[in-house]
Amino acid sequence: QVLSLPIVVIVHGNQDNNAKATVLWDNAFSEIDRVPFVVAERVPWEKMCDTLNLKFMAEVQTTKGLLKEHYFFLAQKIFNDHSATLEDFQSRSVSWAQFNKEILPGRGFTFWQWFDGVLDLTKRCLKSYWSDRLIIGFISKQYVCKLLSTEPDGTFLLRFSDSEIGGVTIAYVIRGKDGSSQVENIQPFSAKDLSIRSLGDRIRDLGQLLNLYPNIPKDQAFGSHYNSEWLGAE
Repeated sequence: QVLSLPIVVIVHGNQDNNAKATVLWDNAFSEIDRVPFVVAERVPWEKMCDTLNLKFMAEVQTTKGLLKEHYFFLAQKIFNDHSATLEDFQSRSVSWAQFNKEILPGRGFTFWQWFDGVLDLTKRCLKSYWSDRLIIGFISKQYVCKLLSTEPDGTFLLRFSDSEIGGVTIAYVIRGKDGSSQVENIQPFSAKDLSIRSLGDRIRDLGQLLNLYPNIPKDQAFGSHYNSEWLGAE
């Protein structure tokens, strides 16, 4: 007899995401001396944060993990609570249903399906950008508006799409004719989009983008990610 890592047998590729969630939950939260197949139904949110961070770093193969503000956004998302503080969330526990059974409000997918899509996108197309801390990523559209509304025209940041699985979008400030600031969000880019043209080159193409939040000229921030062929074409 030998101990094994958890395995899940599936019959179709569309079950892959759910299988990965089951294996992750079992690996992270089962007790060594448990009754076979028995896993906690609820776990402390702090333990979940550690698990998501380890999973993210391992999958993306980066040394840059999730930050406190990322955990805060993820907590708001999984608990559907935008009034609690960071400290409030630390004392809560999260259930398997919240993790990978209940559909997120106004969406057609679970928290894990969304997070796994971010993992896949970052691993395939955004590893170097994430490792250079050029992507805030885990931040709400509402908080982005708060951050950018007082910034100069052309200030932008990158966040993972809330409405789509596996998308990254660019939010930027433009000023209207009346002088009021407005935050626009560009249609999210998928892994397929970024395989055709990289994120760095797309940012370079967009003339309305000037400075990465808080105040880094975009060529300074993303210059090392521009395609050398395009640089030589200037």
